[in-house]
Amino acid sequence: MNALHHAMKERILILDGAMGTMLQRYQFSEEDFRGVRFKDFHKSVKGNNDLLSLTQPQAIAEVHKKYFEAGADMVETNTFSGTTIAMADYDMEDLVYELNYESAKIAKQVAAEFTKQQPEKPRFVAGAMGPTNKTASMSPNVNDPGFRAISFEELRIAYKQQAEALIDGGVDVLLVETVFDTLNAKAALFAIEEIKEARNLDIPVMISGTITDASGRTLSGQTAEAFLISVSHIPLLSVGFNCALGAKQLTPHLEAIARRTQLAVSAYPNAGLPNAFGEYDERPEQMALQIKEYLDKALINIVGGCCGTTPEHIQAIAELTSNYKPRPFQVQQNTFSVE
Repeated sequence: MNALHHAMKERILILDGAMGTMLQRYQFSEEDFRGVRFKDFHKSVKGNNDLLSLTQPQAIAEVHKKYFEAGADMVETNTFSGTTIAMADYDMEDLVYELNYESAKIAKQVAAEFTKQQPEKPRFVAGAMGPTNKTASMSPNVNDPGFRAISFEELRIAYKQQAEALIDGGVDVLLVETVFDTLNAKAALFAIEEIKEARNLDIPVMISGTITDASGRTLSGQTAEAFLISVSHIPLLSVGFNCALGAKQLTPHLEAIARRTQLAVSAYPNAGLPNAFGEYDERPEQMALQIKEYLDKALINIVGGCCGTTPEHIQAIAELTSNYKPRPFQVQQNTFSVE
């Protein structure tokens, strides 16, 4: 049993909170995003948070450090938009490998420092693989429902490049997250399986979908149960949900999958729902109180926060969670072949 599986058998793992929320506190300017290397770049890059791993690496390391200090067992790499598909918005497709590799190295270095200080509590790094800004299942054109802005093959190639860089950078697990279209996620999972087979590698894989509204479905129309079933042919460490909803609204969807799978279950909701200005007002103790229901019902193995969450939220969740035992789970065996 590797260190990650061993830790998950011992306790509920704490995932970090929102990277974007923390980076907003720095109030980086266009010049800050560019740094010296990209000072003459032909296009505005402000808002490209992944680029900060190259131009403001100390800030990224500081965010990881704050989450570990707050009690996190695992942090996500700063690579939510780290594919050629998403980076096309900034004409920075050529940087994708470097962005992912350097982001993984930064997070891994911080994790190693904390593990050295507390060997009894090893820290882990999850390679974050976001959903991209295109969907393979639906048309963006209401006048042409058969049109697709991206193909499965294009997604597979893009995700493969990202996953290879994250693995080369030293991540402990790959996290396919904020899945609003399961076909996109399947391309990512297929690409990862290709890499695992080619490299004779068995890196754990987590998947986290997002329920977009009160209908209880993903954007591409799947219920929580359908999402679970449609990815169950892939060997996974965990399945769960993040983003979109607050902790309370996410509870019934976690219940739906927790009673139907032997996999580990993850949850990292937003800090409530956004206000009229798109900001999140839910205080750490409020969020922790809602997550207590997950714990009382033994729904989860991994818990953290998404949009609006901070180290203060993670600390409150970690303190509460320390009183609970992890939900029983099984590590799925690799029975999938890409042939």
